[in-house]
Amino acid sequence: MAEQEFDYDLFVIGAGSGGVRASRIAASHGARVAVAEEYRVGGTCVIRGCVPKKLLVYGSHFAEELQDAANYGWTVEKMSFDWPTLRDAVLKDVDRLNTAYTSTLENNKVERFLERATVTGPNTVRLGGSGREISARYILVATGAWPVMPDFPGNEHCITSNEVFHLENLPKRVVISGAGYIAMEFAGIFNALGCHVTVVNRSETILRGYDESLRDRLLQITMARGIEYKFNCPFEKVEKQADGSLQVFLAGQPDPLAADIVLVATGRLPKTDGLGLETAGIELGAQGEIPVDDHGRTACDSIYAVGDVTNRVQLTPIAIREGHAFADRVFGGKDTSVSYDCIPSAVFSQPPLAGVGLTESQARQAFGGNIKVYSSDFRPMKNIFGHRPERGLYKMIVEATSERVLGIHMIGPEAPEILQAAAIAVKAGLTKADFDATVALHPSMAEELVLMR
Repeated sequence: MAEQEFDYDLFVIGAGSGGVRASRIAASHGARVAVAEEYRVGGTCVIRGCVPKKLLVYGSHFAEELQDAANYGWTVEKMSFDWPTLRDAVLKDVDRLNTAYTSTLENNKVERFLERATVTGPNTVRLGGSGREISARYILVATGAWPVMPDFPGNEHCITSNEVFHLENLPKRVVISGAGYIAMEFAGIFNALGCHVTVVNRSETILRGYDESLRDRLLQITMARGIEYKFNCPFEKVEKQADGSLQVFLAGQPDPLAADIVLVATGRLPKTDGLGLETAGIELGAQGEIPVDDHGRTACDSIYAVGDVTNRVQLTPIAIREGHAFADRVFGGKDTSVSYDCIPSAVFSQPPLAGVGLTESQARQAFGGNIKVYSSDFRPMKNIFGHRPERGLYKMIVEATSERVLGIHMIGPEAPEILQAAAIAVKAGLTKADFDATVALHPSMAEELVLMR
C-alpha cells in the first residue's frame, strides 16, 4: 500500500498517558494522527489510578492532622467525615482531567474514536462499534495494564482498584489481598479513615523490590497504627452472607475473616486480550506483554507499543517518555531513546516511602563487599506534637572506592517530594562528598540527605 493511500500516518490504540503523549508529539511533527479509546481519555493513572488514589491519600491525612491540630492550639469542633463528599470530589477531578486530556488531543488536531479498536493487519485496524476499517502507516499500541483477579470461588464478590473509587459507603472492615504498592496505599487510606484493615499476602514480604530496611520500618509503623497482616495465607474462597457482608477463608487459618469489602490488589497484567496482534505476526509474551525492541518496535515493523502493555516498567512517567521518544524518532527524525537507569519510584503509603537506584541488597549482589551504607534514623519534627514515636529512615548506598552514590531510599513524611531532587544527583553520578559539601537546609527533613553518617 503506497504511503499516500493510508488514512492516517499514525493510529494509536489507547488514550492513556503514553498514547496521548505520542499522539500529540507526532501531530506536532506534522503527522495525521487518530486515536481510539474505548472508555475515557487519560488512562489508568488519570481515571482509575495514581491521581485519584493520591487525592484519597490527601483526604485521609486530615484524620491525623485534625487530631494534631489541638496540640498546636487549634480547637476543632464536631469533627466528622463523609465518604461520599470525598469520593465525589475525587471523581469530579477525574472528569476535569478527562476533559483536559481530550482538549489536548483536539488542540493538536488528533482525531478521536471513542470505541474499541483491534488490529487486523500490519497497517489496518477495525473499530468495534462501527465496524469501520482504517489504514495507517504506523500503529501504536498503548492499551496499558489491567488488574489481575485470581481464580478462586467467590472472586465475583471482590473488587479491584478499578472499582474502589466508586464505593457507595465507607466500609467498616476491609480485607486486602496482596502487599504491593497498590495494596499498601489503600491499606493506609482505609486505616486512616477509621476502617479495620487486614492485609493478606501469599508470601511474607511486603513491597517486594524496595529496600528491606524501609519495608521493615513500614511494616512496624502500620502494625502500630492498627493494620493487621496475614502472611503466607493464600485465599481459598469468599462467601457472601445474607446481610451482604463477606467471609474470607484463608489456607491454614481455622476461622474466616469478616469483611464488608475485599479488595484484590495482586498485580496488573498487560491489557492485550482480543487486540488481534496475531494478524500482524506478533506473538505475546508469557504475561501477555507485547515484546518490543529498545525503540518500542514489535516483530511487525509498522507496529509499535509503549507503556505498561510492554511490561517493562509499569510507571506513568515511563509511558510518557516512551510515547514521546517514539513520536520524535518515527516522525521527527530525532535519535531519541529512553534510559531505564535510576528511575525514581514511590509508594504513597502512610508514611510514604521512596527510592532511586540500587537497594542495599542489589548493590551487594552487584558490587560484593565494595559498598558503603550511610543512614539517618530520626524522628521527624512533624511527629513531635502529634505524640507519635514513628521514626523516619534515610539510606544512601555508595560504591566504596569512588563513593559514587548508587541509591537513595527513604521513608517518612513527604519522602517522595524530597526524593525527586535527590534522584537527579543519583542519575548524575554524584558522590557522597558532593552531598557532604552541600549546606543543610535547617530545620527540615530533607537536610538528613546531607547529614547521613
